[in-house]
Amino acid sequence: QRQLMESGGGSVRPGGSLRLSCAASGFPGCTLVMTWYRQMPGKEREFVATIDSGGRTNYADSVSGRFTISRNNTKNTMYLQMDSLKPEDTAMYYCKSGRCHWSGGYYNTDVWGHGTQVTVSL
Repeated sequence: QRQLMESGGGSVRPGGSLRLSCAASGFPGCTLVMTWYRQMPGKEREFVATIDSGGRTNYADSVSGRFTISRNNTKNTMYLQMDSLKPEDTAMYYCKSGRCHWSGGYYNTDVWGHGTQVTVSL
């Protein structure tokens, strides 16, 4: 069964840091395109950052320079290092799997995790 499990959320003061993790299971042989999204109360889910199978990254303007996305293919885990956190970063953070690249080609997966809450306040 394909699963994504986020962890690492919590409460932190403005200017603080958190590191989120997203562990993937049930994707044999895949190098996945992985993406972080977030959803603030009363708002739609929004893109945060993505990392492709080759390690190339892209960020939303609102987090560029503060957040760093990375991956450990051996552990099938993706990370989001969040520094200089602001109250407006408060949200539920979700990871999502995209294209699976494997020895036979690629296919789309589109699996979501259940999310991890990040709260930034005094």
